Amino acid sequence: MIEVTNLSKTYNGSVHALRGIDLDIKNGMFGLVGPNGAGKTTLMRILAGLIRPTTGTVRVLGHDVTTLQGKFEAKSILGYLPQELGLYPNLTGREFLDYIAILKGVTDKRARRQQVEDLLESVRLADAADRRLKTYSGGMKRRVGVAQALLGSPKLLIVDEPTVGLDPEERVRFRNLLSEMAGRCTVILSTHIVEDISHSCNDLAVISQGQVIFRGAPGDLITEARGHVWSITTQGERPNGGLAVVSTLQMHDGVQYRVLGTPEPGYNAVSIEPSLEDGYIWLMRQHSPAPA
Repeated sequence: MIEVTNLSKTYNGSVHALRGIDLDIKNGMFGLVGPNGAGKTTLMRILAGLIRPTTGTVRVLGHDVTTLQGKFEAKSILGYLPQELGLYPNLTGREFLDYIAILKGVTDKRARRQQVEDLLESVRLADAADRRLKTYSGGMKRRVGVAQALLGSPKLLIVDEPTVGLDPEERVRFRNLLSEMAGRCTVILSTHIVEDISHSCNDLAVISQGQVIFRGAPGDLITEARGHVWSITTQGERPNGGLAVVSTLQMHDGVQYRVLGTPEPGYNAVSIEPSLEDGYIWLMRQHSPAPA
């Protein structure tokens, strides 16, 4: 589906956003995870044909998006939901989708109307379709974003940081919606929130400082942290010795810490099974620059 080879992007001659990325992405739902500033959005914008790489090639369904013709062909099969989607607040949801469909070349009025109605139903906005977009909640606006990205029946859907700012219920609803969309087309989900991909992606890559530092299944990332996750209960003092504290829980007999690392014997630490978040944090610690 997507082949990325030796991809690099440099801004202003000195800012290296991407450094020699190699990725093959197949059908289904693919997660791209990394901290803010890791290069995820730059990679998504290159895949969407919005910016050109400095070096390397990107092929989407055989089309080289670094060329003008390839970019045109790829955009005809692509749906894109950027981190910040520009909406027209005084349009209704139905009017906005109709307008975007026209821009995407869906010129047959009857077919366009049917496609808009089907998508409003799919993203569960049919009851709010005639409300102005300025009255929509953050989660509803994200769902409008997914609907506009799906206009034209794309074979590839790219979504960049889609759950930032959403409440927990909307985040769960949005993740479920993306999982349903993965049955229609390939979905690439870019996020810095590990939980967003823990239950929906069977293939993922972790990117840090413009480089891919992990590629595999979620279970493989969990394995990275096995034997390094501990539960420590103290009377309030924070565990030290280079341990990374993942979570803190106030108990009736003290404070329970979930930590990563190698605890000192005096802590009476209990080894526990890692989560995907533990695997991610452990991986990032292993690739962090050593302190001076």
